Amino acid sequence: MADLSTTYMGLKLKSPIIAGSSGLMNSLENLKQFEEAGAGAVVLKSIFEEQIQLETQKFIKSGDENAQQWNNTFQGIVNSQSHYYDEALEYINNFAKEHTLDQYLDFIREAKKNLTIPVIASIHCVSNYDWSYFAKRIQDAGADALELNVYVLPSDFNRSGVENEQVYFDIIEAVKKQVTIPISLKIGYYFSSIVNTVQKLSETGVSALVMFNRPYNPDIDINNLKLTSNYLLSNPEEYARTLRWVAILSGKLKCDIAASSGIHSFEPVVKQLLAGATVIQVASVIYIHGIDHIRQLVSGLNGWMDEHKYACISDFRGKLNQQNIENPAVYERVQFMKLYSKIE
Repeated sequence: MADLSTTYMGLKLKSPIIAGSSGLMNSLENLKQFEEAGAGAVVLKSIFEEQIQLETQKFIKSGDENAQQWNNTFQGIVNSQSHYYDEALEYINNFAKEHTLDQYLDFIREAKKNLTIPVIASIHCVSNYDWSYFAKRIQDAGADALELNVYVLPSDFNRSGVENEQVYFDIIEAVKKQVTIPISLKIGYYFSSIVNTVQKLSETGVSALVMFNRPYNPDIDINNLKLTSNYLLSNPEEYARTLRWVAILSGKLKCDIAASSGIHSFEPVVKQLLAGATVIQVASVIYIHGIDHIRQLVSGLNGWMDEHKYACISDFRGKLNQQNIENPAVYERVQFMKLYSKIE
């Protein structure tokens, strides 16, 4: 049997297959099954910035006796002394924030008690909103690492590319001041110069970059004339987009690389490792085939390594990245003239 163990963000993993953040990671029983199936680590379901804001509104509108009493008190303050309203709202917001976070922290503690593989917490936002508060409490709860899921869609006509990208650096700086556990940054691919920006991000002190965050893409229902949310899960062809950037960036960053999106079988796992990825994150395929599919990914990788006489992953990781192939331009080619010339 080949040795599938590896090191990611300084953490020892029994395999390079990581169960990525999703709704499936919100159950302790599921986490145990992921470990039994061979996952090297688990990334818990993200806690969202919007979730914290929503909790504030739920608390205000809830039927809870204390919530109703406080709401009436605050409403009286608003009516009599409007200049105190901001302070009152801040108090409610802090309560809601603590309520949501406490549930998340309890889940981290339970996961750590019941699992032997690394538990990676995840927080997600679209702005520099109180990250250090979340990060410090999550570290104190015992998480082995923290994944910052940041996705800034460059849709604001008034913001430059530099301003959009600065959000990532600001968040990392704020969090690193508060925590000592390893930090990974999960990013999208909307950058004006992706290799330049990603290289700079790798120099901020993050331990890994996760490529890429799969965004929600709206669709249009032409029969009912309304927006829909189709294509929530990745398809097997999507791995190739990540593969290109993993291969180009491999060996040129000051941190690990986690490849994500479109990995539905063991073959793309092998390809991403050959391109230079440190680990592989999967989520969509688990929704499609179930948690036990992790076993097939692990078994397939093991079988391939045995067939090719590789004793451990380091024997072939990065073997086919851009730096190690005869024609590096292959990874940068975006035209299809050669392909089209064969199509009649």
